[in-house]
Amino acid sequence: MAAELSQAYTEAMDENLPAGSISMLTWAFAALVALQAMLRLVLLGRQVRHVQGHRTQVPAAFAQRVSLADHQRAADYSSAKAQLEGWVVLVEAAVLLGWTLLGGLDALNHSLRSWIHDPLPSPATALLYQLSLVLAITLIGAVADLPLDLLRHFGVEQRFGFNRMSLKDYALDAFKGTALSLVVMTPLLAAVLWLMGQAGVHWWLWAFALLAGFQLLMMVVVPLWIAPLFNRFTPLQDPALEARVRALMQRCGFAARDLMVMDGSRRSAHANAYFTGVGRAKRVVFFDTLLKALTPREVEAVLAHELGHFRHRHVSQRLVLMLALSLLGLWLLGAASQWSGFYLGLGVQPNLLAPNDGLALALFSLALPSVLFLLTPLAAWWSRQQEFEADAFAASQADPSALASALVKLYTDNAATLTPDPWVVRFQYSHPPALQRLQALGQLQPSPTPAAP
Repeated sequence: MAAELSQAYTEAMDENLPAGSISMLTWAFAALVALQAMLRLVLLGRQVRHVQGHRTQVPAAFAQRVSLADHQRAADYSSAKAQLEGWVVLVEAAVLLGWTLLGGLDALNHSLRSWIHDPLPSPATALLYQLSLVLAITLIGAVADLPLDLLRHFGVEQRFGFNRMSLKDYALDAFKGTALSLVVMTPLLAAVLWLMGQAGVHWWLWAFALLAGFQLLMMVVVPLWIAPLFNRFTPLQDPALEARVRALMQRCGFAARDLMVMDGSRRSAHANAYFTGVGRAKRVVFFDTLLKALTPREVEAVLAHELGHFRHRHVSQRLVLMLALSLLGLWLLGAASQWSGFYLGLGVQPNLLAPNDGLALALFSLALPSVLFLLTPLAAWWSRQQEFEADAFAASQADPSALASALVKLYTDNAATLTPDPWVVRFQYSHPPALQRLQALGQLQPSPTPAAP
């Protein structure tokens, strides 16, 4: 009965829609999904061809620093990742169209509405139905991603010597991550859905305040209580390195409560360093793999780069931008949720006897990444500029040659290609290629002089 009433409701609503607007939205969305998939596949193809085309010779600027074997390993690793990513692109596009235009979300919504909401339409039941809908989509999506994620870890990463996890470790991480997400996110999601239904036309302002507060809270909670659930953090035990790092932080005006070493080698051979948290929860974290790969001078230079992000307020800028985009997104969600063409154009029948807030949130979350994809080149460009600024700061606070040698080691140890396709870099690289970074630092090695005949 509810289905028939919903159909009659949407047909009545359609009378107020401009002619063809639903069809236009459907075709525009399908074209956007196809364009995104096609462009990603073209870029992946360019990357493979460019990397393999330069596989046989180390670039002249790195000839004295990188062996041919390491260069070829990086080329093969980059190509393998790109080939797997091609399958990811196709699967993601198929799943997205399956949820939307092919009726997957509509069928799931109808089933959950009939099972949970229709027999007992009370406010508590309505909230339970909406929570179940959003959580079901999230869990189904995670299951759909699982095969390719396993291939990534136990196929590509394993083949090139980066994966250190066993299947047991992987399953335990997945269980802890899922359980933690349910415990933390379910109350937050319930609060947002309650605000959508009860806080009036300006609910999105209240929801934004809630989400902004939650984000700031997580910046304190994650480093102190959540991250230790997945990795072991121990104080830095090298007194000489600690003194060097403390002196650097004092020069940069950065105060951190802890200098910690994370057992990143338990899962991966990749190396990194970062700082996290705010206020008294601020800490500097080194991967144990980083400390094994670099000299103390190089570790200092890498940390100086990370502190460059702090000094130039890159973290604050990104946080402000993220909050601004969240506010805009919530406002757009509020507008879209009141327009029946939004649901119908994306393959879903809106509810009549049940609230549409959860349905709108789910549909909006599915469609939004395809729109944001258009901003990828701008976001990547901005990120690369910030990396250049952080490198320049590091060069002013530490030894530029140490930073250059650290970068080459990290590119080599992480099998990052030295010869990416220029268009791929422009479109989606968040970090500049090694050649550009060393050029900006003025640390390029001169090309070897040919031997006299």
